[in-house]
Amino acid sequence: MRRIPHLAIAALLAGTADGQESVRPTTGYVAQAQVSEATRLDWIFSIANQSPAQVPDGLLDTYDSSRQTYQRFVPDNYRDGKAWPVLLYISAGKRGSGWNVWKSVCQRHGVLFVGPHNAGNDCPGPRRARIVLDALDDLRRDYRTDPDRTYLAGFSGGGRVACQMAFALPELFGGVVPLCAAGELRSESWLRQRVIDRLSVALVTGEKDFNRGEVERFRGPLLSEVGVRTRVWVVPGLGHRPAKPQTLEQVFQWLETATAARKKLAKQYPASRIDGQAAPPRLAAAQALLDEARNRMKNPQTVYSGLMLMKGIMARWPDLAPARTARSTLLEMEQRPERPWEAADLAEQRRFLIARAGSLDAYASGPLPPQYQAQLPDMLDAAIQLWNVVLRDGQDQQATQQARRRIPILQRRRQTLKPKSNPSDKSQ
Repeated sequence: MRRIPHLAIAALLAGTADGQESVRPTTGYVAQAQVSEATRLDWIFSIANQSPAQVPDGLLDTYDSSRQTYQRFVPDNYRDGKAWPVLLYISAGKRGSGWNVWKSVCQRHGVLFVGPHNAGNDCPGPRRARIVLDALDDLRRDYRTDPDRTYLAGFSGGGRVACQMAFALPELFGGVVPLCAAGELRSESWLRQRVIDRLSVALVTGEKDFNRGEVERFRGPLLSEVGVRTRVWVVPGLGHRPAKPQTLEQVFQWLETATAARKKLAKQYPASRIDGQAAPPRLAAAQALLDEARNRMKNPQTVYSGLMLMKGIMARWPDLAPARTARSTLLEMEQRPERPWEAADLAEQRRFLIARAGSLDAYASGPLPPQYQAQLPDMLDAAIQLWNVVLRDGQDQQATQQARRRIPILQRRRQTLKPKSNPSDKSQ
């Protein structure tokens, strides 16, 4: 074998610790970055309540990840020596348009930017989720990212999808910024608790935005009441369009102030975050949550949250060994004569009930734009129904008094509206 001169070997190894050639990463703005391969991240769980081993037939049709493109920005001073913040933006239109919205913030604070193309409101839900995480994971393969400072944002319908994905996969994000939109927490108790513990939700709407009432009076107060770190911005003079850089600068700084708390949570519960370049397989993810559930159950203050994690594991990965272990644990706990966690369960249900009753009442009682007037009877009926449940429960004195005050007021307003039309009635 021909020997390589000593100086040539030194040149090959220069700048690296493992003998691999040192390549400076691409920086700056790229309008059409190409996805290299399918995401390793669990995109299916953002649209379902399970994480199957294979993509179900017909869910994506002929989608090809390698044909997907996205906007990308990497600061010129990027280096691998640290983990960097990321802003992932979901547009409402077909073309990714987020760079124009977040350019100033990203350049000023050294934030990597990802803006998927072909993921607008006309894109089917499963494909939209896949595209978003295809783009994010493509960035994560090549750049060192910080999940505690990775923020998911979007405008209008894109903002609703941003909430949907952040609330399903909080371990990937530090916060979510829906612009002129909002979203609903998942029904799983452990996921709602994870959002409460980890995410910051920045709701940005305009003074003239037709979604202002939903954001300002309904979603924002509801999230805050159940414990999610939430703040609402109502931008003077703004209609249904993204806010200007000065507002987004405030939003970004507010998101960043909770970074230390997120990192502290990750040290206590490592499964609450996924490292910025990692993508654990199904079994590893399930086992990590099982380990956390067991640790939580050792503390009397967190037994209930540990049980809810067990329930989540059983539902999400029913075919895996950790799910079978979780099921056995739940059955054993259910058979115990003393079950103090039931009080925590009722308290959580009551907290969410009261928060929803109050926020939906406020939404229905305030001004509504023409687009939502037809929904007012249903809003009022739902608010009355929720307050009646609070009244029957009777365990929270303040909420019970509020229910007694609000039900007659809502009923009188409901009576002033036209009754619901019967689908069987013919138009006159």
